[in-house]
Amino acid sequence: MTIEFLLTSLFIVITPGTGMIFTLVVTLRRGLRMGLMAALGGTLSIISHITAAVLGLAALLHASAMAFQMVKFAGVAYLLFMAYKMLKDKEQFDADHLDDASVQGPSALGIVRDGILLNLLNPKLSIFFLAFLPQFIDVNTASPMLDMVELGSIFMVMTLLVFALVGVAAASVRDKLLSRPAVMAWLKRGFAATFVALGAKLALTQR
Repeated sequence: MTIEFLLTSLFIVITPGTGMIFTLVVTLRRGLRMGLMAALGGTLSIISHITAAVLGLAALLHASAMAFQMVKFAGVAYLLFMAYKMLKDKEQFDADHLDDASVQGPSALGIVRDGILLNLLNPKLSIFFLAFLPQFIDVNTASPMLDMVELGSIFMVMTLLVFALVGVAAASVRDKLLSRPAVMAWLKRGFAATFVALGAKLALTQR
């Protein structure tokens, strides 16, 4: 592991994406505890991408246009579903539901599941790790696969910490924002639009 790997990984992690946006949304809606569950889900999804990179499945996705497109459009559909669900749920960001226990919504496991699926269905991430991690592995190493797993694990820890900090920051202003229904209504539409935009970006992604 090098300082270059840590700095590059940090830059990648702090770049807003589906996992970070999902953590922010869930924290504002359900509170810090559920926000941390969203952060955990977004982080756990990385396991599958690192595994795919280590085992060479990412190379298969890169080589097979049909496999790549199938996974990609499943991800697009899920992002659009999340946007639709956010707009349809009238309790989202409702000032009358400040108490987490009073909000009807997904359980902690359901939020973890959504966090996993949002990133799991992005085939570009598997290909990214296949291209990214080997750059920081010594060509003379006796165990390149173990080194990839180690670097991937460090990347996951950094992701969880950054997402958790996003959740803590959102929780610190949650009550103030929720006391302004007009602001929250615009945030609700804005988050839904963000998921649509992320879906459009993924749909236009090429191998």
